[in-house]
Amino acid sequence: MNGPHGISPDERRAVDAVDVDALLAVLSDLIAIPSVANEESPAQERVAEEMEAIGLETDVWEIDFDTLKRHPAYATDVERHEGLGVVGQCGKATGRTLILNGHIDVVPAGDLDRWTRNPFELTNESGRLFGRGSVDMKGAVCCALGAARALRDADVTLEGTLQLQSVIGEEDGGAGCLATIERGHRGDGAIVLEPTQRVVAPAQAGALSFRITVPGLAAHGALREEGVDPIEKFIPVFHALRSLEAERNARVSDPLFREDVLPYALTMGRMSAGIWPSTVAESLLVEGRFGVAPGEEIAAAQTALEQAVSEAAQRDAWLAEHPPTIEWVGAQFAAARTDEADPVVTTLSAAAAAVTGQAPRLGGMRYGADMRLLVHQAGIPTVLFGPGDVREAHRPDESVALEELVMVTKILVVMALRFCGLAGQR
Repeated sequence: MNGPHGISPDERRAVDAVDVDALLAVLSDLIAIPSVANEESPAQERVAEEMEAIGLETDVWEIDFDTLKRHPAYATDVERHEGLGVVGQCGKATGRTLILNGHIDVVPAGDLDRWTRNPFELTNESGRLFGRGSVDMKGAVCCALGAARALRDADVTLEGTLQLQSVIGEEDGGAGCLATIERGHRGDGAIVLEPTQRVVAPAQAGALSFRITVPGLAAHGALREEGVDPIEKFIPVFHALRSLEAERNARVSDPLFREDVLPYALTMGRMSAGIWPSTVAESLLVEGRFGVAPGEEIAAAQTALEQAVSEAAQRDAWLAEHPPTIEWVGAQFAAARTDEADPVVTTLSAAAAAVTGQAPRLGGMRYGADMRLLVHQAGIPTVLFGPGDVREAHRPDESVALEELVMVTKILVVMALRFCGLAGQR
C-alpha cells in the first residue's frame, strides 16, 4: 500500500485497523431490514446503535415533515409521514469538518421471482456481496462507519470533525438530506458515497420528473374510426422527445461528461392508457425523467421540453386543437458541481492515490443524488465517491465486491486524517 506520495505511519496504523468482519456484520443487519420509503426507521435505529457503539456523538431526531414540506427545495415521489434523521461525529472540532453522507433507503425489491437470492439476506459468494442495498448504498454507509471505527481502534484523534450522515428518502427526492441540513449539520467538505466505481465525481447531472397527458376521444372499439386514439397521437410526441434528447446530448462540452453516450438522458419509464380493452382510450399518460446539465437553469430545461411537445402537437390537427398537458411532478433533482481545485476534491484524489497506488479518474455522474442539496442548500463543496457500479443498483441480484467496500473504507480513513488533520500536528 505505497501510493505515489505514500502514507504516513499514523495513516498506515489507522488503515490497518479497518475491521472487515465488523463491516460485514453491520451490513448483514442492514440488508435484513427492508428500508423502503416510510419504513426506514428500523434501519436508522441500527445505524445509530452502531454509531454509539463506536463512540460517536450521535444525534437522532424525528423529522418534522409538516414543516419540511414548506421548504422550497422539498420534493418527493411519495407522501412522507415519518422518518428519523441520524448523524454521528467524532474529533476535536478545532479543524475542518468532513461529512460522509449516505442514504439508508432502498428501492423496492420488486418481483422476488426475478431474484436468484434472498434480497433481504446478505449473501457472500467468493467476495461478491448480494442483497438489496449492497451497492445502493448500505454498503457505502458501512464504509463510513468502518472508517470511524478504524480511527477509534487506532486511537486516532482528529483535529477537525468527521461527521457521518445517514439519511432517508434519497431515492424519492432527498427529504432526509434536506432535513439534516435544516437540523444545522454543516461541514467544510462532503462526500456523498454513491456507487461511482471509485471515480471522484465533482459533478452530478440533474433529473426532473415529468408527466405528459395526451388527450384522445373515447369510442366503442368496434367503431374505432369514430374515436381518436391517444396512443397513435403520442407517437410524434415520442419522436420529438427522442430528437430533443439527441440534440441536447450532441452538444455536451463538459469534460467530466464527454465520455458518456447520453449524460443527460430523457427516459419515459411509465405509461398508461385506456379503461377497457374494447374502448378507444380517452387519454394516454406518460411519466419520465429529464436529464439536466450542471449549470443549466431548471426553468430553461423545462421550457425546452415543453416547446418540443408543443411543436410536435402543432403539426397534428387533433393535438393542435387538444394539446398535451405537461406537469413537473415528484422528485426534482437539480444538477450540481464543485470546483475541481477545492480541497475536498484534491484531498480525496490524493488519499485514493496514496491507498491504491493509482490516481483516480475525475468524472461526472449521470444520476441525481443528494449532492445537489449539500451544494445548493448548505453551500458545502461536495463530491460523489463510493464503491461499486450504479449499473448493479435498482435491479434483481444487486451486488458489490467486498474488496471495493474495504478499499473505499481505507481511502475514507486517509481522507479523514488529511482533511480534518491529526490532533497535535500542525
